[in-house]
Amino acid sequence: MTDQPRRMKVLQAIVEDYVASREPVGSKALVDRHNLGVSSATVRNDMADLEDDGLIAAPHTSSGRIPTDKGYRYFVDRISEVRPLSAAERRAVQTLLDNSYDIDDIMASTVQVLSQLTRQVAIIQYPHFDSSVIRRIEFVLLSEHRLLAVLILSNGRVDQRVVQVSDNVDQPTLDVLAQVFMKYMDNVSPYQLSQVLADIQSVIPQENRSLATSLGQALQILAEAGHRDRILMSGTANLARSPQDFSHSIGPILEALEEQVVLLKLLTEMEHDAHGLSVRIGDENFGSLGDTSVIAAGYGPGDAAKIGVVGPTRMDYPSTMSAVRAIARYLSRILSS
Repeated sequence: MTDQPRRMKVLQAIVEDYVASREPVGSKALVDRHNLGVSSATVRNDMADLEDDGLIAAPHTSSGRIPTDKGYRYFVDRISEVRPLSAAERRAVQTLLDNSYDIDDIMASTVQVLSQLTRQVAIIQYPHFDSSVIRRIEFVLLSEHRLLAVLILSNGRVDQRVVQVSDNVDQPTLDVLAQVFMKYMDNVSPYQLSQVLADIQSVIPQENRSLATSLGQALQILAEAGHRDRILMSGTANLARSPQDFSHSIGPILEALEEQVVLLKLLTEMEHDAHGLSVRIGDENFGSLGDTSVIAAGYGPGDAAKIGVVGPTRMDYPSTMSAVRAIARYLSRILSS
């Protein structure tokens, strides 16, 4: 299709009206609702060209037209700018996220506010720890044979694990061991933790080596758990509000979201556009997600982790893209502060 400004305006009008009403759009409605500056006959000709190019289609025998996946893609690729959030939206985001303290709280608050802003399923991939380092280690006595190992990283992540030990242990001993561990582990990447454990064992007094081994194993388990890709979601009920937006049952979509494997693969392969966003529409997605659109943006160190939304292809793309990018940028600032 020649990229004629008027046809682009007609396509944009069809997308906007269909997203708003979920009803096929006719030429008369376009002329009545949009300042196109041409007659209904001209608009019908433009719609015929758009249909020939596969950008719009007639559902069943309707006289109106709806955007196709290709039409949404054409529209999204020609969005010239992504508007900022409104002042009220920014205040809502800031209030919610500024009152979050550890990484789990931040992740949960982030998907909650993104779901509220977009009315879609919000998804967030936990940040990768490639550039994070160990900031603090704590060993807290719970009982004579039970203690809590706590690992705190520079990106705010806090992980903890209960450790069972055979010997009686007291808090002063644990405090001393924590100091020894931190001497070797301060500013060390979680990936490097196993490399320094042997060095730590060599300086631990013989009577505490068994305890130190148990503590080291607990810390290593915590570090390895943090490396696994995890996705947190909010707003899955939003999918059920408009089942007619999906050509098939939403069951397989919900299953794909719950299993996360397909979603993780998709997020890994998505590349940013000029707006710093990734947009996959309809059959550009894998398997059960082929009936949806996915909008995502990278955040954190190297934009390695992603945050985004999953919803029907009948989506308010400009507003959703704006919310995803704004939240990603705000989250990056929080994690780097």
